[in-house]
Amino acid sequence: MRKLMPRAHLFAVVMAVLTAIGVFSGGAHAADRMTVTVTGKGPDVVLIPGLASSAEVWDATVKQLSTSHRVHVVQVAGFAGAPVGGNAEGPVVEPLVEAVDAYIKANQLKAPAIIGHSMGGFTGLLLAQRHPEDVGRLMIVDSLPFFSLLFSRTATPESVRPQAAAMRDATVAMSAENFASQQAMAAPRYVKSPEGQALMLAWSKASSQSVVGRAMYDLLTTDARSGLAGVKAPTTLLYPFDPAMGAPVTMIEKIYADAYAGLPAVALKRVDDSRHFIMLDQPKAFADAVEVFLK
Repeated sequence: MRKLMPRAHLFAVVMAVLTAIGVFSGGAHAADRMTVTVTGKGPDVVLIPGLASSAEVWDATVKQLSTSHRVHVVQVAGFAGAPVGGNAEGPVVEPLVEAVDAYIKANQLKAPAIIGHSMGGFTGLLLAQRHPEDVGRLMIVDSLPFFSLLFSRTATPESVRPQAAAMRDATVAMSAENFASQQAMAAPRYVKSPEGQALMLAWSKASSQSVVGRAMYDLLTTDARSGLAGVKAPTTLLYPFDPAMGAPVTMIEKIYADAYAGLPAVALKRVDDSRHFIMLDQPKAFADAVEVFLK
């Protein structure tokens, strides 16, 4: 795991890298919500990171795929030190879906494979529902079609909206010190290794609290289950299991199976000894799953 560089130098280095390896444009709308770095040649694969994450989360996957694929790595505006841009106010997730669609169409990508982690997986799912022509196949890495199912199996967007709004407002309003402390306490639940936890914490601390809070609200109040039956792209769901989660494996399996019951021919694959960041906790298992997915 490479050491994260100081934030003060990050933007200049990223700009240099973008110039060196190329950036595809999706027009003003897409560029305002995200940036995309492109490496390699071959069939197109789009990688979308999760909430408050850096595009660096995909570094090993880019290395794996760029010898045989053209890999497009999304960086969401406002996350991990990226300029806030068009995410300065209002919804985050649905505009991101439209930005990815604009990017795919502007650059004439032909039904690329989409791989998304967490919020990125949810973005890919909405893209497959609303712009099916954009998605050749879809891999969702530990995400749900309705995140509030984690609170209650009977949750609805309406029932969770007050709680989601309170969580959003608290995230936006808390001090940077309290936000960092909260993220530090949460990190072990999401990543097993100290190195992975350090990366997650650095990305979170460098993220705009406003963008994080509003994106979280979007995830908690958007229920994509009604559109699952219309998804035509072959879909793989990777989900983690670790005994430290405190729940039996049968319960974890049921949560994901029930959530995606309406998705035709979805392939569910459990990755053991992993938490939320599967690509960091079990890099070989993740790489193997990606290879199978793209065959």
